[in-house]
This record gives sequence, C-alpha cells and structure tokens, in this order.
Amino acid sequence: MKKTLVTAGLVAASLTAMLVPGVAAADPTTAPATPAAEGAANPTPLTGKTVFLDPGHQGTNHSENLSRQVDDGRGGKKDCQTTGMTSLGGVPEHTINWNVSQLVKTSLETLGAKVVLSRADDSGWGGCVDERAQAANKSGADLAMSIHADSTTTGADDKDHGFHLIVPTLPVPDAKVQAVQSTTGLEASKLMRDAYVKNGFTAANYAGVVDGIQSRSDIAGPALTTVPLVFVEMGNGSNPDDAAVLDSQQGQLKHAIAIVTGAVNYLMGVTSNTATTPAATTTPATAAPSTTAPAAATETTTTTTTPAPATTTTTATPEAAQANIITQGLATLQTLLQTFGLDGLKDFATAENLGVFAELISKLLGVISAPQG
Repeated sequence: MKKTLVTAGLVAASLTAMLVPGVAAADPTTAPATPAAEGAANPTPLTGKTVFLDPGHQGTNHSENLSRQVDDGRGGKKDCQTTGMTSLGGVPEHTINWNVSQLVKTSLETLGAKVVLSRADDSGWGGCVDERAQAANKSGADLAMSIHADSTTTGADDKDHGFHLIVPTLPVPDAKVQAVQSTTGLEASKLMRDAYVKNGFTAANYAGVVDGIQSRSDIAGPALTTVPLVFVEMGNGSNPDDAAVLDSQQGQLKHAIAIVTGAVNYLMGVTSNTATTPAATTTPATAAPSTTAPAAATETTTTTTTPAPATTTTTATPEAAQANIITQGLATLQTLLQTFGLDGLKDFATAENLGVFAELISKLLGVISAPQG
C-alpha cells in the first residue's frame, strides 16, 4: 500500500500535536507541524529523568569467567553471568536485547531523558549481575530496566509463549531493596505489563506467571537494586511465533515501543489499578538448555496460570495527563508499524513534518539501519 504525502503529513502532524503544546492545526501539506524554535522553547516531557538501561548478557569478545561466584542479594552466591539463550532463528539473546535497548534509548532520549547503559556495545564484556545492579544504584536513576528474552527448550516449543515481568520474591534481605522493589519497583513492573498488553502482546502462559508477573528468588538483579527496577522477559525464544517477533527488526521496534510506553507511564505518574503482590515463596525448576542462563531468568516452573491483566488508570496530574497523550502517540506509532511496516514509517519522518514524533521516527529508523557491530 503506497501512502500519499497528504496521509503522511496528517499522521505526522497529529502525532506532533498530541505531544507538543501549542502546535497549530495547520494543513500539513502547506506548513510545518511546529517550528524548530518552538520545539526548543518547550522542555521535552522526560527532561530531568534518568533511566538505567541494562541490555541483558554480553557479546562473546571477552575472556571473563562467567562462573565466578558473586553476591546473589540473599546471602548466597551465583554465577557472575551467563551467555543467554539463542532463538529458534539463531539470533543470540544478547543481540536481541541490545537491539531493543538501542531503540528504547533513542526513544527516551528523544523525549528528554538521560539514559545510562550497563554495557557499551554488543561485542565485549558488560559486567557481572552484581556489578550491573551496583551501576544502576550508583546512577541514581528514576527507573532501571533490564531487557531480556526467555527460552524453555533447545528445540521448538509450540505451547509456551508470551512476555512476563520478573519481580523479587519478598522479603528481600536488604531493607532498602525491600522498600523500593515492594512499592515503586512493583508499580513500575505492573505499568510495564499493562503497556505490553495494550501494545498487543500476550502475557506468558508458563513458568508460574500470573497476570504477566513472575516472582523469583533466584535472580540477583532484583534483589540487589535500590532504584525501581523493571525486569522484562520479552518473549519465549523457543516459541516459533515469539521468536519471529524477537528476531525481526520490526518486531524489535514493536517491543521497544511497548517498553517506552511503560517507562513513560511510570516516569510521568500514571498508576496501575491492579494490586498484584509478589508471592512470599517460589521454587523455580532447573534451567533447560545450556544456552539459557540463570541471570537471564530462563529457568521455568511448570505452573501455567495467566489471568487477563487489568488496565492502567491515569492520576489527575499534569504530568500523568501528558503521559497519556504521549502513550496515545506511541500507540499510533505502533499502529503505523503494524499497518505499513518499517518502510512505511519513512513517509512519516519528513522535513515537512517537524516535531518530536517525526524526529523520533527518523531516529528509530536510523538506529535500525545502522551497521551492527
């Protein structure tokens, strides 16, 4: 389907008008959606916010001992790191995590946030699980996000599918971690869950996941992090449908939009209207294949309960109201991606359609088309 300039202009102008205050409803084919000077005069929505972003695992160009024992946050020890899974399509998890994180980083920075990465590239080392938690704590971030993808078997798994959020089993020994992850961390996780559902993803139907949330006592990051943490398992790389989305550029952008939506909602004061509480105990099963990893949260349980998650509500604050506007714009971007694909988005990022969302689309396409290395 070939779109006209009028269609491109109307959509880009509407996206910009939803986000940037004071944008005139001009004919997008004859006038820019907003002058550059006006964009500079208005602070971007996430100005002053810091996000710590952890693309799970690391590249292979290192000589670190992955089995070196480090603090697990509960008085015990666990392996420093793991390699992560490899999807059915042959894509390493660390690369999927990296690609999605780069899209998330670009989006959040376009909206004004400062983003701190746990690792600098997708080729070398990125730190042990305890070191990444320490880096998140040191950053003083308003929100930390650890991006992962799951697997259940070395072969194809047609049954188990869907995303989930990992939260720490409570109580956590560290009082500060307990205070944060039982409140703001849990709220951020529920908002991310809701954002995933609203963006068309299905909550996991395996591993004891309930309402898209899985409580774990064997994952070090959530038990060591003193800033609100969202630990995302984007899908099951062993499931053919999930793997197809995880492996593709379009699918990775779809995940990134959902993650950005959840982050924006949390950072700008939207609240979830659910009251999911992490269980007091959980007993994960043994990790499946050798390519999966404890730190990647790839261990699974046999419970298969997935009630439909509830929706989010917006609190009556200016920030939350603007978050709602932004997420509407992101939902429109998700619809454009679903309808027209990556190539179609290029029509909506033109010089005639200035504004935050047109800039965002342009930058996202730039990240996708950049050489991988």
